[in-house]
Amino acid sequence: MIIEIKIPSPGESISEALLAKWLVNDGDYVSKDQEIAEVESDKATLPLIAAENGQVKFIAKAGDTVKIGSVACSIDTSVKKVVSTEYKVPSTENQVPSTKNQIPATSSVKVSPVAQKMMDENNLSVDDIINGLKRIGKTEVETVIKARSSNSNTSTTEKRRDEERKKITPLRKKLAERLVTVKNQTAMLTTFNEIDMSAVMELRKKYQKDFETTHGIKIGLMSFFTKAVAAALKLHPNVNSFIDGEDIVTPNYYDIAIAVQSDKGLVVPVLRNVENMSLAGIEKKIAELATKARAGRISMDDMAGGTFTITNGGVFGSLLSTPIINPPQSAILGMHNIVDRPVAINGQVVIRPMMYVALSYDHRIIDGKDSVGFLVHVKQFIENPLKLMFNGNEPEKLLLEI
Repeated sequence: MIIEIKIPSPGESISEALLAKWLVNDGDYVSKDQEIAEVESDKATLPLIAAENGQVKFIAKAGDTVKIGSVACSIDTSVKKVVSTEYKVPSTENQVPSTKNQIPATSSVKVSPVAQKMMDENNLSVDDIINGLKRIGKTEVETVIKARSSNSNTSTTEKRRDEERKKITPLRKKLAERLVTVKNQTAMLTTFNEIDMSAVMELRKKYQKDFETTHGIKIGLMSFFTKAVAAALKLHPNVNSFIDGEDIVTPNYYDIAIAVQSDKGLVVPVLRNVENMSLAGIEKKIAELATKARAGRISMDDMAGGTFTITNGGVFGSLLSTPIINPPQSAILGMHNIVDRPVAINGQVVIRPMMYVALSYDHRIIDGKDSVGFLVHVKQFIENPLKLMFNGNEPEKLLLEI
């Protein structure tokens, strides 16, 4: 029985996709539910799944742009998996040695025309010559050394002028279009601040082992920033808003998109209702989404929505940058590398682990007061993380009811 495997739909309004690569060879035996190919669109990467056991036959080629619902391959279910048996080397006893002078396919021995003629005249093969050598002498070693040196000099002096060309993926093409649109259709500005990371780093160092034992995951920086962003958005709702035609829409929830770099490009899976999540819950969800993204298995549902985005260029060593807004959102926070720098505290110069942070925002909807105030509150929450437990208030003031 022949079963057709068709290109799946990555989502509504998508009519075609790129057959990025085959994960098996044409003619291979495949198993039911095995991933046999990757299909990319401008929104997501999906696996092509074998529906039954059998022998696969390619219909579309890797690199082809294919219609959604078209046949990518077929599977012949009548073909059964061949179980390999042990191979025994045939006996060479009583066999007549071949007198043909043929170089074995696996041999890399070069034979000169003069030597070839002498071997033909005396019915000798390359194996006969090699087997006939009694010893390796100075002459043979020098010959090999000179040949190797000559090849090495040739390879080092040659200048390579080749180039690699590959088709741009739908995801990266769509990303490029979105970035250009943002630059052209928003009044984007960026404001900066710096954060003393001492408190968070000391907290992680002190409780990392206990946190991992309790929750089964390490505590990172991103969970603190995600929680701090949600708290700051409550105080500055315009930063959590977006323009929809003639309206300004302000969600009363905080769905934070976390930018993740993958082989396919930058993807931004979303953590929903961060205001209700614990630090451990945030860390686990980030790890889950990052794993899916890097494996190319992020779905449209994982990336849909989002009211604000965080991107961390610091993991690549970036000291400072101006991140680009992720539409239709109106702002994005850029984290950067942590560097020990001299800072003035209480009139004294001390060395502290400092991070520059950047907020890019759409000035059409967010004023300078909100943008700067938002970033200042993120700074305060990170420098005093206990405030995150008390909705941004000072614990002492709550205790004193003032």
